[in-house]
Amino acid sequence: MTTVSQRNALTPRHLTRTGERLSFIYLERCTVHRDANAITAEDADGTTHIPSATIGTLLLGPGTRITHQAMSVLGETGAAVAWVGEQGVRYYAGGRALTRSSALAEAQAMQWANVRSRVAVARAMYQLRFPDEDPAGLTRKGLLGREGRRVKDCYRAQAARTGIRWHGRKYTPGDFSAGDPVNQAITAAAQCMYGIAHAVVASLGCSPALGFVHSGHELSFVLDIADLYKTEIGIPLAFDVAAEDEEDVASRTRRALRDRINETSLLDRCVDDIKSLLLQDGPGPAVSSDQDVVTLQSDGGRKVAAGRNYGDATDSDEDEAMLW
Repeated sequence: MTTVSQRNALTPRHLTRTGERLSFIYLERCTVHRDANAITAEDADGTTHIPSATIGTLLLGPGTRITHQAMSVLGETGAAVAWVGEQGVRYYAGGRALTRSSALAEAQAMQWANVRSRVAVARAMYQLRFPDEDPAGLTRKGLLGREGRRVKDCYRAQAARTGIRWHGRKYTPGDFSAGDPVNQAITAAAQCMYGIAHAVVASLGCSPALGFVHSGHELSFVLDIADLYKTEIGIPLAFDVAAEDEEDVASRTRRALRDRINETSLLDRCVDDIKSLLLQDGPGPAVSSDQDVVTLQSDGGRKVAAGRNYGDATDSDEDEAMLW
């Protein structure tokens, strides 16, 4: 049996650069297997070969089965895998993150751990949602108050546009049918957006729990990201669906949102927004996601090469690589 220590380590030269990969590939109702360095998707219409090194994230929808060999080649080429609902609408579970670098995760942790930068990111999120306002200097309470008023205004504006009688946002956890059709549509759209945001956050290697607006939940950052598109996409679409017909609003909302996400390339936009929020100085060399680099932390914020023995200087084995 070939062991990890006996295999040559992958380097960026062996992989397709992240920027040249397909961001997301969605498969459903098929069996995914491996053929050499490609994966195959087999269904009733035949077999499709997909070069594994060209995949950014593979989204596995309903009815998919995937073999151990397929997962092995996807892991070797640095592709992320997520198990999702129909057309990627809900996120159920994920494999490894797409990125080989910890830069985004570290940037998120650093921004979150400092009180000032955490508020600064929250303000930046507010401005992404409402670009016509300047949130500079707003306190947490001020941000929450303005956000609440803007969302209420959005509800009223969409009700007037579609002619729906609006009695306020009402949702009872665990009782989806308790709300009227438009509230059911809003809830369905929100759940779908949470799934999409979760898939992107996990694929980038960020922590779903370290939120800048939400807190105390394992998906706080996911909720933060999903809310960026609430008043622009989720709420207007929910009112459109409810205005068309009050029957079967949940499934119709999910299908309509799926199509809107594909039309607007929302997944790519979500990736760009997360990077701009967490990387204040922009992505530099250390942020490249296709670099397989491991370093050790030293004093004064310095990083030194891994794989070396940093014992006593008189030790003759000082420069020998460490074997694990």
